[in-house]
Amino acid sequence: MCFAIAGLLAALVCWPATVFSQPGDAVQCSKLVVSGNPEYPPLLWVPRDTPKVLVGAVPQFLKEVVKPLGLEVEVRNIGSWARVQRLAELGELDLVAGAFITSERITYMDYVLPPMVQLPTNVWVRRDKVFQYRHWPDLVGKRGSTLINNSFGQNFDSFAEENLDILGVRSIEQSYLMAEIGRVDFVLYELLQGKVKLERLGLEADFVALAPPVSKEGLFFAFPKKSRCNNEPLREAFMDELLALKRAGRFEQLIDEYAEKYVREVR
Repeated sequence: MCFAIAGLLAALVCWPATVFSQPGDAVQCSKLVVSGNPEYPPLLWVPRDTPKVLVGAVPQFLKEVVKPLGLEVEVRNIGSWARVQRLAELGELDLVAGAFITSERITYMDYVLPPMVQLPTNVWVRRDKVFQYRHWPDLVGKRGSTLINNSFGQNFDSFAEENLDILGVRSIEQSYLMAEIGRVDFVLYELLQGKVKLERLGLEADFVALAPPVSKEGLFFAFPKKSRCNNEPLREAFMDELLALKRAGRFEQLIDEYAEKYVREVR
């Protein structure tokens, strides 16, 4: 099954041929150096006791995917999501654990199908400051906030760049706290992650996610094109194990498990 990204991508992303780079010589790879968005609970977050690593449903899922392949995994906290993307572009990471497809990212990363999960992104507002929202143009003239370099699908990203006032910040807590005191009108963030983040902040009763979502995008593992571990045999074996675990419903089980762990961490 193939799909186009808003007509802006130079090529279609298909199963399984054109999503990968042209095959080259197989590279021996015994360890994957991995990172991802550190502001993405319960999928990824920085634990208080070990701040140099990332934990969550995605790191655990990744370990189960690669275990039959005999690979070691090191999921590092290397800073902001913007920094993760930059280091992936430079080839200083072997795998990005969780990324939406955009026209820019597809130039420096090879995405592995299928996606781990489809994630809706919503407009979050204070419960006492709800406004009418039906589609993207209803956000024009309002000020929003989200993480720096966050993407919510190519179509929405293009619309937002041309029409919306959205402040990028390093921490989604900052976005919610700015909305809490009225500095911004809304927060753009995924529905799943927003729920657990607000619960941990003790603000779950203060915010509501407006419907419909601004987008619903697949979240993928992606090998940077310059990674020493990026070769066709490894990608194909990785894809096979990923698909088997997906069909067994393993990722959904891990989401439930790690959502509880994330909220419990501060209690």
